[in-house]
Amino acid sequence: MAVSIRLSRGGAKKRPYYRIVVADARSPRDGSFIEKIGTYNPLLGKDDEKRVILDTERAKHWLSNGAQPTDRVARFFDAAGVKERSTRSNPKKGEPGEKAKERAEERAAKAAAAEAAANPPAEETAEA
Repeated sequence: MAVSIRLSRGGAKKRPYYRIVVADARSPRDGSFIEKIGTYNPLLGKDDEKRVILDTERAKHWLSNGAQPTDRVARFFDAAGVKERSTRSNPKKGEPGEKAKERAEERAAKAAAAEAAANPPAEETAEA
């Protein structure tokens, strides 16, 4: 059975509250879970100690048994010192898409044409 450590959403509409749970990877997000090992309240400030509450002993136990944390939970584990999270590199993330590149090229061409029309090249006068 594939086991994952992930967030399970609770709380009211526009007032999220998450439980950090160990669950079967095939079960739904808010469905049944094996064990609750912590909570996450994103409405609290980043410096608040109650924002993320985590049972580190149980987290280490489940990691040693092969449970895979999601990206967000892996960040929590890294901050708590439970498991080192490898940094990711996506150099293409900030690069615009193909259509945006085409629009930028068209805009540059129009600007160059408008500038050329506004400032005709100075003709040299021939002295005879």
